[in-house]
Amino acid sequence: MRKSVLLLLALVLAAWSRVSAQIVSVEVAFEQDQFLPGESIVAAVKITNRSGQQLHLGADAGWLEFSIESMDGFVVKRSGDPSVIGAFELESSQMGTKKVELANCFDLKHTGRYKVTATLHIRAWGKDVMSKPVSFDVIHGAKLWEQNFGMPATGGHPPEVRKFVLDEANYLRTQIRLYVCVMDDSETTIYKVSALGSMVSFGQPEALVDSTQKLHVLWQSGSSVYAYKIISSSGDVVEQAIYDYIGSRPRLAVDDQGKVTVTGGIPRVHPEGMPMVQSPTDLMPTGH
Repeated sequence: MRKSVLLLLALVLAAWSRVSAQIVSVEVAFEQDQFLPGESIVAAVKITNRSGQQLHLGADAGWLEFSIESMDGFVVKRSGDPSVIGAFELESSQMGTKKVELANCFDLKHTGRYKVTATLHIRAWGKDVMSKPVSFDVIHGAKLWEQNFGMPATGGHPPEVRKFVLDEANYLRTQIRLYVCVMDDSETTIYKVSALGSMVSFGQPEALVDSTQKLHVLWQSGSSVYAYKIISSSGDVVEQAIYDYIGSRPRLAVDDQGKVTVTGGIPRVHPEGMPMVQSPTDLMPTGH
């Protein structure tokens, strides 16, 4: 008798799970399916509500959870829970999208193939809805250039040695993208990976580090267009400009004081108004 009751309960729960999945669905999507080690990995979680009633979501830290598994056989270490708090209401027949950064909570610095699953906890119903697993790859880019630099220390200690590295990666087999990585001298610790923008396949970027430990990068982004960016020692883009190849090709030059400038070409009239080149994860739909 007891076994019959337990079996019936299991069947009821399974049936309810199928019904929940039909009236509320969860889908994980990425703008790209390949990432560099240390690169920001933002998942767009799409929640569709067909329940006929309003859902109240995002009020607590555990309403949305993620699990990531390596498909190459090693354990993915977890350092914390992704930030998901942000209350909102999802009306029936609406779809909401929650963007969540995953790379800072999971050890995804090893190359390989991974799969991620999102679980939505609907507290009011006491039910969970899981997404289908979605796969992505962590790959090594092709190193184009590197240079060590020192981070000033205090108290008479020697400077910390770090390294700028320029990588290229062919995303979606349609576009070559240029990246800058800031890491330690041994390349075991990655401090930041930033997307600089698209690059022509036949181009080779120019790079110089100035006297203030900023990296200047100039590269060909189009048939007659060059992009120029200045990157801080922490890996942030602090200045940028666009140059047109008119009369002479833009080039980097450095003076005796270590100041780096661009010579040749014609700068666009209002470089400060130029929109920042966004990484693929920045181009996802926002809002809900």
